[in-house]
Amino acid sequence: MQVIILAGGRGTRLAEETSVRPKPMVEIGGKPMLWHIMQIYAAHGYKDFLVACGYRGEIIKEYFHSFLAHHSDYFIDLKCGSREMISSNSVDWRVGLIDTGLDTMTGGRILRLKKFVGAETFMATYGDCLSDVDIRSLVAFHRSHGRLATITAVRPPARFGGLALDGDRVAEFTEKPQAGEGWINGGFFVFEPGVFDYLSDDQTILEREPLERLAADGQLMVFRHTGFWQPMDTLREKHILESLWAGGQTPWKIWD
Repeated sequence: MQVIILAGGRGTRLAEETSVRPKPMVEIGGKPMLWHIMQIYAAHGYKDFLVACGYRGEIIKEYFHSFLAHHSDYFIDLKCGSREMISSNSVDWRVGLIDTGLDTMTGGRILRLKKFVGAETFMATYGDCLSDVDIRSLVAFHRSHGRLATITAVRPPARFGGLALDGDRVAEFTEKPQAGEGWINGGFFVFEPGVFDYLSDDQTILEREPLERLAADGQLMVFRHTGFWQPMDTLREKHILESLWAGGQTPWKIWD
């Protein structure tokens, strides 16, 4: 089953990082977000990826073009350019790197990949969220209900501390638990090819009319994930993920 990763947006709210590279290439623990996301899927056995490139897509393509060299030890003959591989820590993934346009919307990017997906069930996710979602259970749930689409619902991470007040006195200050928030779209979709009928052109925003129509038609089901989920929309959220990695608290790191 192929996994589409939406990696073409400009990431304007993370301008400190994305002025020189696409958001999925922003690093956590010295590795791009894109690498972390792929590792999550690969740990569950899904290693066939389609990366929907757009803004600064050449940086993503160059990263994978040199992937083997970056993850291997070797001797190189500078006279002729030949390399003798000593050891490799590379992976057995198949990665399609497809330019889906600079200003194409999320639904439009998926539509542009239709010819590569064919008539098979496929998955899709964003290039800026990390989670310990159980991908195998997500796929099993999708296959069990027979509808066109499954969306993973998550609880948003708390952004503010909670105050328990006693008159003008703060009786207690607590970090609001993630479970205290409502359900939101966490990405990690599973789609049947019939979903392409709900996508019209480059300006189609997946999260608007397509998902709204799928819901109205009774074709959109929800997989609830109550575990870890963290987006990287802002520099603050990047620092959260970096701190977790540095402290060895990485719920999304389900691979060895």
